[in-house]
Amino acid sequence: MKRTTLTVAVLAALATFGAQAQPAAPKAAAPAAAAAATPAGKALYPQAQFDFMLKERLAQGAPDTPELRNAIREELNTRELLVREAKKANLDKNADVKNQMDLAGQTVLVRAFVADWIKKNPIPDAELKREYDAIKTQMGDKEYKVKHILVEKEDEAKDVIAQLQKGGKFDDLAKARSKDPGSKDRGGDLDWNAPGGFVKPFADAMAATPKGKFTPQPIQTQFGYHVILVEDVREAKVPPFDEVKPQLQQRLQAAYLDKYFKELRAKGGV
Repeated sequence: MKRTTLTVAVLAALATFGAQAQPAAPKAAAPAAAAAATPAGKALYPQAQFDFMLKERLAQGAPDTPELRNAIREELNTRELLVREAKKANLDKNADVKNQMDLAGQTVLVRAFVADWIKKNPIPDAELKREYDAIKTQMGDKEYKVKHILVEKEDEAKDVIAQLQKGGKFDDLAKARSKDPGSKDRGGDLDWNAPGGFVKPFADAMAATPKGKFTPQPIQTQFGYHVILVEDVREAKVPPFDEVKPQLQQRLQAAYLDKYFKELRAKGGV
């Protein structure tokens, strides 16, 4: 499914909300009382910032310990002191810095809005089930354990087939002649796959080749010419719907967001 760049960026941002939200904290204006000199051991930051950062760290799996709380206090105090020094240097008036601060603020606001929109617009279970069934159909009902040898020219592939017909070892020929860096060192092994995992010419040839046999003719794809060995065949192992439901939600949410973004741009005349 095709995703727009904005959709991918938003989904990625949502996945790391806590980690990415924290750096925006120094941008918030400090209360007037914090601007005065503060005795050692006191906080230079508003309590709300501490509570927010603690909540995010706990959400990321950190245990709530005195050490964590002290580390957050030290980080927030250091941030505030650095912000003060930056303002003394008038960096907050630098055009590039101001633009970055504005963009950072937009990012936090956009992330919050999209998270709220997703919460209010859940994907119906019926639609998730339809997507699940479509993927199952695309995968097919069988899986194949295959090896292949990939070469650039048809004559090379025919020569490989001739060597195999003379008793040559598939693994040895793959290691010596295959151009596929991902499988050649394993004797061309591609492990178990459903036909939907390959380009159509490869998948069709794989499904048509009997177990224990190799393709008698070279198979051409956009990658070159293949000689395919089907080592084994089994019934496809499709995970149950409930197990893959979170992945399906993320997959379809991208389409929902794409549609919403297009409608928003159309309303805005852009």
